[in-house]
Amino acid sequence: MFSWLGTDERRKKEPEVFQTVSEGLKKLYKTKLLPLEESYKFHEFHSPALEDADFDNKPMVLLVGQYSTGKTSFIRYLLEQDFPGMRIGPEPTTDSFIAVMHGDTEGVIPGNALVVDPKKPFRKLNAFGNAFLNRFVCAQLPNPVLESISVIDTPGILSGEKQRISRGYDFAAVLEWFAERVDRIILLFDAHKLDISDEFSEVIKALKNHEDKIRVVLNKADQIETQQLMRVYGALMWSLGKIVNTPEVIRVYIGSFWSHPLLIPDNRKLFEAEEQDLFKDIQSLPRNAALRKLNDLIKRARLAKVHAYIISSLKKEMPSVFGKENKKKELIGSLGDIYKRIEREHQISPGDFPNLKKMQDQLQAQDLTKFQPLKPKLLEAVDDMLANDIASLMILVRQEETQRPNPVVKGGAFDGTLDGPFGHGYGEGAGEGIDEAEWVVARDKPAYDEIFYTLSPVNGKVTGANAKKEMVKSKLPNTVLGKIWKLADIDKDGMLDDEEFALANHLIKVKLEGHELPAELPAHLVPPSKRKIPD
Repeated sequence: MFSWLGTDERRKKEPEVFQTVSEGLKKLYKTKLLPLEESYKFHEFHSPALEDADFDNKPMVLLVGQYSTGKTSFIRYLLEQDFPGMRIGPEPTTDSFIAVMHGDTEGVIPGNALVVDPKKPFRKLNAFGNAFLNRFVCAQLPNPVLESISVIDTPGILSGEKQRISRGYDFAAVLEWFAERVDRIILLFDAHKLDISDEFSEVIKALKNHEDKIRVVLNKADQIETQQLMRVYGALMWSLGKIVNTPEVIRVYIGSFWSHPLLIPDNRKLFEAEEQDLFKDIQSLPRNAALRKLNDLIKRARLAKVHAYIISSLKKEMPSVFGKENKKKELIGSLGDIYKRIEREHQISPGDFPNLKKMQDQLQAQDLTKFQPLKPKLLEAVDDMLANDIASLMILVRQEETQRPNPVVKGGAFDGTLDGPFGHGYGEGAGEGIDEAEWVVARDKPAYDEIFYTLSPVNGKVTGANAKKEMVKSKLPNTVLGKIWKLADIDKDGMLDDEEFALANHLIKVKLEGHELPAELPAHLVPPSKRKIPD
């Protein structure tokens, strides 16, 4: 049991005790942030109120892309089984939002039933109406991958007016709602027909403020030659640079995420390495889920504070009797100046303010006279939460991490390459010769022996100083050579015999070929004459 004790004098005398980070976040939100949001109509402008399920749900991965980029195939590849409602084809097949979640039995829950289930984090999607709910389902199935994460499949993004007119609901707004609540957003592109439509550009821009969650997958990369792939990759990075306004480069994973044979296998090793990097990123989500929820609550609190300053400033400027409409137009038109004034008065970063154009559009439908004036106590409660409570919850996060085993995503494709000869890097680098009866270093030992006997060995061993003269010729840093020495000096006598010297040169070769050194010497690399030496 973990306890987190409040220290602020204004709090209750009884210390607050939380079992989990999730419980602490729920309590803080309901008692400190929610009153501020409700007072200044935050939910009408930005995001619906959070519910218990938002804090309790498993990490979610949102897949976004134009049609036929392989979103549904990607989920099928991860799960290694079909899920209810799945359709795959070259035409726009997925016409619904599908939440793929764990369940004891296979089945589909329609959207209208889904938004009244208090155990699911989708209740607030009710605001998008029947046009959306008729296109929203939850596919439940027993799958080990889904015990740790949930995946949201989205309709393929079309181009032109068809996107806006035919859906009947605000597609970008729905994606923005999901973006606030998911742990990872994966944008998929087709390497064979790379294109970013205007509508897709708008969708990516709607994901602003969530750049830290975005990863990009350049899918179907096995369909083009290496030279073409380089050009496609460069074009994608250039296009994304114009849409995503961040100084950092977005991580792009290149591969072919389906279970069919590679059409052009030239880049197989690249695809395997990229796949492993992406899998590691997804597998880290359960471990970082509490921190992500904490981070999202902080972002929400900062936005709620700014929103309160904006609303109260508008209320302060409004006349009580005459000229309300003219003043409203004037205030909305000069909202940019109000932003700058609030920024100066309260030392708020410009990045914390909501989009100016969107805010102006939303204010048109509001009665500014009904806005609330500034309430210092509500703001003080949020400031106290950010300054004290969040810091205490961070300690609880660390405590939880140390008390429970490391949670990672298991099953499906995540288990396919963990062990055995098809594991990533199996039989390469330091793993070369793992299945062979003969000592792998023996192949090149005659060449290493020639060098060894030029270093004036005494009693069959060369000193560290003499070995160093030869090892530094590799031009590897001293830190790397020091690690190689520790691995090769098996009997720890500060000298190398001919087998240890050959082993050191083999490890140098492994490093020069671009592989990582092992933390401990693998059993198959131990020289045959030293395999009986106890550790």
